[in-house]
Amino acid sequence: MWWGGRGQSFNVTPQKEEPEMGLSGPKSVQGSGMPEPRSHQLGSCLASGCLPGEQILAWAPGVRKGLEPELPGTLICSNLRVTFQPCGWQRSEETPLSSEYDFSLANIGRLEAVNGLSRVQLLRPGSLLKFIPEEILIHGQDFRLLRVGFEAGGLEPQAFQSETKDGMSFLLQVTMAIVQARAQNSQAQQYAGITLSKAGQSSGSRKPPIPLLETSEDWEIERKKQGARGWRVSTVNERFDVATSLPRYFWVPNRTLDSEVRRAFGHFHQSRGPRLSWHHPGGSDLLRCGGFYTASDPNKDDIRVVESMFQAGHSDIVLVDTMDELPSLADVQLAHLRLRALCLPDSSVAEDKWLSALDGTRWLDYVRSCLRKASDISVLVTSRVRSVVLQERGDRDFNGLLSSLVQLLSAPEARTLLGFQSLVQREWVAAGHPFLTRLGGTGASEEAPVFLLFLDCVWQLLQQSPAEFEFSEFFLLALHDSVRVPDTLTFLRDTPWERGKQSGQFNTYTQVYTAGYSQPPAGNSVNPQLSVWDWDLRYSKEQILQFHNLGYDPEHCPDSWLPRQQGCCCLDIWDPKSGSGDAAT
Repeated sequence: MWWGGRGQSFNVTPQKEEPEMGLSGPKSVQGSGMPEPRSHQLGSCLASGCLPGEQILAWAPGVRKGLEPELPGTLICSNLRVTFQPCGWQRSEETPLSSEYDFSLANIGRLEAVNGLSRVQLLRPGSLLKFIPEEILIHGQDFRLLRVGFEAGGLEPQAFQSETKDGMSFLLQVTMAIVQARAQNSQAQQYAGITLSKAGQSSGSRKPPIPLLETSEDWEIERKKQGARGWRVSTVNERFDVATSLPRYFWVPNRTLDSEVRRAFGHFHQSRGPRLSWHHPGGSDLLRCGGFYTASDPNKDDIRVVESMFQAGHSDIVLVDTMDELPSLADVQLAHLRLRALCLPDSSVAEDKWLSALDGTRWLDYVRSCLRKASDISVLVTSRVRSVVLQERGDRDFNGLLSSLVQLLSAPEARTLLGFQSLVQREWVAAGHPFLTRLGGTGASEEAPVFLLFLDCVWQLLQQSPAEFEFSEFFLLALHDSVRVPDTLTFLRDTPWERGKQSGQFNTYTQVYTAGYSQPPAGNSVNPQLSVWDWDLRYSKEQILQFHNLGYDPEHCPDSWLPRQQGCCCLDIWDPKSGSGDAAT
């Protein structure tokens, strides 16, 4: 585990009591009567760093505690994020999309008002604020905690006693704005009108750092890179009329016609039939697919095609039930909630009880289960030339996790920085992992951070074999945080179809797709020219240098592409709880 203890602390003491009022907020936050800043200094602080389309909903001058010395500044709520801006601080023009002081609305888990040690109120839209809070606690999904408060001794004392036309203090105004903005975000009204367009302003075009697998050419290049000669790129889903959760292109056996692919896929859950995930240089193929659709009635020809796709030209086939011995989505969600509560700075668990409390979350149990299962599958792939098929009912969660881990265990290039990013793009983003739903962005009940579980599994491998990985813990942490920052479409939608629709890459009526990078249409919430892999928009050059693992040795395991019997030195699995090791191959 690598993200505990990241909380930030802010403190506030209000000046006077206010009457009880609702937190639903005004009908139009922008028209709620917020006064103009009282000084040129404060005005500059508020104006600096706003993105095109970003609107300040409310602000309150205050003091940030928890740092030595105390840092005066202003708490700002916009339709994108909550930000603490220290007095005199300027956002870097080189990294305009985020800073250490930003807290995106999508990252807010819950809001609490606190007065003293015993008065705590959970803030929801429409609820009544029963007391004037001394502190506002913003609990982050990414294990951060912001304690925000105000004191008369801070910036511009007269501002703390000023009131808006509605009779609300700055403190209440910004609190109500955060509650309302967060509620709108939870209703999937994400950041309408914001255009994060720095990448397109300078050149009008930006080449992605890695192939985004949006064109058949991308898939063909990747196929040749893997040496998958018995496979071809299928265009049967080019218009997303087979499955919106599948990519527009994927790999199928050479001898299988697209008409046969269409019929065969109809017998699988969500039409997610068997496709190639990875071709091992030793000759084995790793496939993934959804569960069989029980209501379908395949004829003999369809059964023959399905068997042919499973076989993939091999005489030996192993069908793996992905969910066997793995936790359910509900188990993962519950363990993550317990882990987050344990790692927040305000956790009440005593230090001598912390490890036993960690064990009680069962998070490490699930990490161990995933690593052990991936190790077993890696043995199947590398020990003999065969077809290994991962089958999960939805084919959008643990199939991607296990396929990714198997490749990390067996292929050195997947452990490079660019190779790992390509792996995530192919097995998670392009394959249709429901990021928005699993991370709680839709309000649905299927929330479960499977991708974050995968990142923790990778961190365990990195700790056990640091010389094998080109990327560092800092890179994994940056990727972990990026799933909560809605500045690109990479993690902001559930399917490739939704991602393409939002970016304007195809017309929703004619379904004519426009590949590549085009300027976003007016009112679009993000720039399709950007992906999460455009790290230079959020991180400085010095920070990006920390993505690289100084202990990486590219010559450490030169034979790990070879099958086991030829001397493979793939990674060993060390149990993160018991300390015992299981050979991956």
